[in-house]
Amino acid sequence: MQDRFDLIVLGAGSGGLAAAKRAASYGARVAIVEGDRVGGTCVIRGCVPKKLLVYGSAYRHLLADAPSYGWDVGDIRLDASRLLANVRAEVDRLNSLHIGFLEKAGVELVRGWGRFSGPSGVVVSAADGSERQLEAERILIAVGGRPQRPEIPGAELGWVSDDLFELESLPEAVVVVGAGFIACEFACILNGLGVQVTQLVRGDHLLRGFDREASRAVQESMEEAGIAIRFAHTPAAITGQCAPGEFTVTTQSGETIACGGVLLATGRRPMLQGLNLEAAGVAVEGIRIPVDADQRTNVPGIYAVGDVTDRINLTPVAVDEGRAFADTVYGSRPRQVDHSLVASAVFSQPELAGVGLTEEQAIERCGAEGIRVHRARFRPMSQALPATGPRVLLKLIVERSSGKVLGAHMVGEHAAEIIQMAAIAIGMGATKADFDRTMALHPSVAEEFVTMPN
Repeated sequence: MQDRFDLIVLGAGSGGLAAAKRAASYGARVAIVEGDRVGGTCVIRGCVPKKLLVYGSAYRHLLADAPSYGWDVGDIRLDASRLLANVRAEVDRLNSLHIGFLEKAGVELVRGWGRFSGPSGVVVSAADGSERQLEAERILIAVGGRPQRPEIPGAELGWVSDDLFELESLPEAVVVVGAGFIACEFACILNGLGVQVTQLVRGDHLLRGFDREASRAVQESMEEAGIAIRFAHTPAAITGQCAPGEFTVTTQSGETIACGGVLLATGRRPMLQGLNLEAAGVAVEGIRIPVDADQRTNVPGIYAVGDVTDRINLTPVAVDEGRAFADTVYGSRPRQVDHSLVASAVFSQPELAGVGLTEEQAIERCGAEGIRVHRARFRPMSQALPATGPRVLLKLIVERSSGKVLGAHMVGEHAAEIIQMAAIAIGMGATKADFDRTMALHPSVAEEFVTMPN
């Protein structure tokens, strides 16, 4: 068993896996260090199991609408325990699959938690207490991030997003704390699974950073679905006992809310603890590891990708950063990741997705008179017979002087799928006239993007 490699990757998440396999494909000797399951946040406790729960929770609305399409489904009953168990089984399958991918790529998986022993050395501490010293010409830090709890009494009694995937059953009522995409997604999931949800939001709106009109549309739909959103509310303390699952959340105003669980979706931060970065001399800026456009830290031979750099914390970004690193260093194909135009989505119910500038960002850049906003809002055909459910919102933000589309945003079913295609056009510099010249595919929701009047 060798202990000297060309590359050591710390963390077998999206970015680390992509970098390790790509580097190995160029002939590098690669070790990847991981103390948890293989796949990282996205596969194990993030995007994948979350999206499966989104699908599961959506059946409540689909089944409720079925009679309008002639289907008599009878009594509807949810077995949440079965859903949660099935999701965990799929995560286990994916974990095994990724281990197999590493073996096929010729990457050695070193089990345990790694820490720097110097600028070219890593000590790996295994679960059995043994340690292994590894050396490499280059080291890539790809350890990702972890959820953060607010500093309030009883915070340890609350769940973070990781914990929800380990639940065996669901309580009758949950308090969700936060306004970001994780908070909103889980509020919708729990609501769809029949849980009474109260969401506490510190500010005055949801989904900061997304288009405000789009985020308001999501808020309206969440409230119509029965989620109680309380703005200008923060938790001051959580009391109760974990075993019985009976808690009380006390807000900053002294109000008390009884519930069976509390989800603290109050942000994430890079997982730097335990890395012993000082032994290698790696600089830290605030809570993150700063890197240049080629993913290099301040120490020659040490690089970082993904959430640990705290730039755009999305799985596809981490994957591309990892591959760009390997292409540049080992593949003689130097390239840098373009972070300037990255589409993003919130898998709330309904979905929100966007690419490019929001209306607020466009006004800040071009002035209110420098842009035109084209929008359409309507009930989708899928809801025509039940005559219920959220309305769709589509927006194009256009620069007046050039006609260039600066941003596209959508709230509604399949928003992420549609915006993914719009991202290609906007990345190529498409104008409103280019959208107008595109023949509509009828009847579809997406056709509204190419039929909006000038």
